Amino acid sequence: MNEVLRISHLVKTYGKEKRAVDDLSLTVCEGDIYGFIGQNGAGKTTTLRSVTGILPFDSGEVYIDGNSVRTDPVACKKVTAYIPDNPELYDFLTGIQYLNYIGDVFGVERALRAERISKYAKMFRIDGDLGSLIGAYSHGMKQKLAVTSALLHAPKLMVLDEPFVGLDPEAAFKLKQVFREMCDAGSAIFFSTHVLDVAEKLCNKIAIIKNGKLIADGDIEQVRGDESLEAVFMEVLERHEE
Repeated sequence: MNEVLRISHLVKTYGKEKRAVDDLSLTVCEGDIYGFIGQNGAGKTTTLRSVTGILPFDSGEVYIDGNSVRTDPVACKKVTAYIPDNPELYDFLTGIQYLNYIGDVFGVERALRAERISKYAKMFRIDGDLGSLIGAYSHGMKQKLAVTSALLHAPKLMVLDEPFVGLDPEAAFKLKQVFREMCDAGSAIFFSTHVLDVAEKLCNKIAIIKNGKLIADGDIEQVRGDESLEAVFMEVLERHEE
């Protein structure tokens, strides 16, 4: 399978001593739904922000669809969508104004844009709210709007930080369906989660990170073996206690 994301010996340091990400390497291929799991403060969000070019990193390389995030960030951003755990949207815009703004940023043709907005806004049941100011949206509605905007340019790679937090059960179920549809079409999903049950049922690959270091990764069946993902996660963490 073709690589969509390759992280090679990534290092990100805060201050003089705190290594938030410590020599991390992994590869996400076409069709992968790749779960990135770890405790609070393990380095998940820092990794995702480095991958998407939001945070500069100290050393290593990140390649998206064959392009370097360090030397060709625009090419990488064109094929990537990123949804943080708490999306910061423009409260003074209406939902439809925001979606059209994102469509303009990514150069999505008007007719195709309208088709995708209609599809995903109806899917996540926010189509009746697109004329309202985003400032009046609930957290869950903002999350759904962020997801809809991220899908407008049909990204090759979708990077998400705790994507199911704040979504109602129906929206979470439909987002999982969207993930599978995207991967069937050759895209890839890389997301962090605290919900091990979600990772176990949804992902074909996982990586476990602790104190910035990758301590287990690969096909979920190989990592899990005959045990539950929760049991394996706890065992791996205990094995790497400092």
